[in-house]
Amino acid sequence: MRPLDAVDREILHILRSDGRASIRAVAEQVHVSRANAYARINRLIDDGVIRGFSARVDHERAGQGASAYITLKIVQNSWRTVRAQLQALPGAVHIALVSGDFDVLLLVHTEDNRALRELVLTRIQAIPEVLSTRTLLVFEETDLGPEP
Repeated sequence: MRPLDAVDREILHILRSDGRASIRAVAEQVHVSRANAYARINRLIDDGVIRGFSARVDHERAGQGASAYITLKIVQNSWRTVRAQLQALPGAVHIALVSGDFDVLLLVHTEDNRALRELVLTRIQAIPEVLSTRTLLVFEETDLGPEP
């Protein structure tokens, strides 16, 4: 992978703010030609720096009125197995292996609290490698947008 320069970092900043920005708009903002901007974005994709493009969703308006962070303690060395099962869960949007009092942090969005309860009790706790869970309800969240 090639090192990123200031123009690459500015392109990433622009695309984090607006993943739908046109090549022309990106080129104008970073003061390079459209061909240069196009080549740089393709290189960032080819190098795996840009992993994809997505939309920021208002989960409540999308019918997912309940959000929660779920912490899991899992059997030692079972991360890959557990991760594969968590990725298949409806509403799972972020999974991280972490250090501290628990092993895994999972963010989920569900239709309502009843669906959240069912997800935790019947799907997550049914995974044999999951030793315990703790559910932290999200009352309000703010999308911070692009990274600085």
